[in-house]
Amino acid sequence: MKLTGAQIIMECLKEQQVDTVFGFPGGTVIPIYDALYHYPEINHILTCHEQHAAHAADGYARATGKPGVVIATSGPGATNLVTGIATAYMDSVPMVAITGNVEQKNLGKDSFQEIDITGVTIPITKHNVIVQSIEDLAKTIREAFFIAQSGRPGPVLVDITKDVTIESCEYTPQKPKAITRVSHFNTADIAAAAAAINDSKKPFIMAGGGVIASDAEQGLRKLAKKLNAPVTMTLMGLGAYPAGDEQYTGMTGMHGTKASALCTTHCDLLITIGARFSERVTSDRMKFAKQAKILHIDIDPAEINKNITADYEVIGDAKAVLEALLPKVKQKTDKEWLTQAMEWKKKYPLDRATKNARFPKKVIQAMQEAAPDDAIFTTEVGQHQLWSAQFLKIEQPRQFITSGGLGTMGFGMGAAMGAAIATGRQVVNIAGDGSFHMNLQEIVTAVKHQLPIMILVMNNNVLGMVRQWQKIMFDGRYSQTTLNRPTDYVKLAEAFGACGVNISGEKDLAGAFKKAFECKGPVIVQYDISEDENVLPMVPGGKTFDSIILDWEK
Repeated sequence: MKLTGAQIIMECLKEQQVDTVFGFPGGTVIPIYDALYHYPEINHILTCHEQHAAHAADGYARATGKPGVVIATSGPGATNLVTGIATAYMDSVPMVAITGNVEQKNLGKDSFQEIDITGVTIPITKHNVIVQSIEDLAKTIREAFFIAQSGRPGPVLVDITKDVTIESCEYTPQKPKAITRVSHFNTADIAAAAAAINDSKKPFIMAGGGVIASDAEQGLRKLAKKLNAPVTMTLMGLGAYPAGDEQYTGMTGMHGTKASALCTTHCDLLITIGARFSERVTSDRMKFAKQAKILHIDIDPAEINKNITADYEVIGDAKAVLEALLPKVKQKTDKEWLTQAMEWKKKYPLDRATKNARFPKKVIQAMQEAAPDDAIFTTEVGQHQLWSAQFLKIEQPRQFITSGGLGTMGFGMGAAMGAAIATGRQVVNIAGDGSFHMNLQEIVTAVKHQLPIMILVMNNNVLGMVRQWQKIMFDGRYSQTTLNRPTDYVKLAEAFGACGVNISGEKDLAGAFKKAFECKGPVIVQYDISEDENVLPMVPGGKTFDSIILDWEK
């Protein structure tokens, strides 16, 4: 059948079983939006800003494992997607971004709203392409979805000139290509890894986001139980292993637990699955786990030996690797090492420090107690993000959604919308007042669609994480981190058509959250915290785990 380019885009989205797209129309994508008008089966969410449309597509993908889709016009529409695309790229999230561009005859002439978006996004996409021939359009869209999902997931951008969306050509439907996660390991790799595990006396498992991306959480749990090994997770790995399990020592890294730090510095084998050893995990890479052998399991060959040199490596999909590895691993009966790890966990609880976020902890825990068991938690970026990672009990994969690699303030609200639309479940976006002011306009989008989203604002009137660094490492010179914005969050919520709830004190917690979760549609809950609350433990940047700060009274 003969279709316009815009209609071909819609048909390709249907082929890929896309039910929702996020975006904002503009001049070069008017033909695409005109075609969308005739495809009511594809739900379109109009955001207030393209960046948050990208974050919403990201949140949709993280909550489901399916690629999120975002559409934007040329020029500023496309460039407004950049931060959202980069956020997805850094955290290996499958996304397809479709942008319009000026007609081919106007390319390279500094035309109105012309931008070389493929050139701009080369470093932050898994693949990108500009389509200048309608005959290439269907093939390119199909390839975009395949590339976004196969191997290590990531964002793909397809830029389409306006004339291609208007022209017509023959279109033949196709079934989507089967998604493959190609593994490069062989029997010798598995044998070497199994031998290293079987020979170890003190194995420690570190799980990252790759475990969630490959649906390998069951294999991870089986490995932990077979080894009687303590388990830690990176920020991106939270949910890969149940937080309530006794073998979990807490998050690792700069703001991880002392127990996880001690396990890292005392284990004889560090089994790292689906993690990339970023500096927020390792701190001083030259001195990271030097006493231990390193077994690195990852789907991306580029990550092997990039940051930390591995003694053993298995390149492949985490689920496939664990399925091949588990039959070769012997059951360990000795629990001496696990007992030691549990003693550290008991000795160094997260709230050991006198001023270590006592009230934020109580607020987060009270909120989770009041929330449905299957609630999804998104965060902005800052102190609130790390308190959430520390104090929430994340028991399932895809229940905790945060910007890890790029650390994008403003991410959480868009991600919350995407997760709510994808799943229909209650979503709680935990925010600081600094991040909240970067995306508050999207509350009206959530109200328009009556999304079940709570925005929990930790209001300390400062940029808390930066201020904490200024306090500890810059002698308390608080340059441009004091906000003192006079925002009335309850009135703001009401102005947007949402509910607003203020928590006046600790005694008010249970009642406030009960009231908030009874609200239909979006609700903003705000509470004041001290500007001097700290995220602890903390390993200062570039230091070793031995330098971990547990208390800070200055």
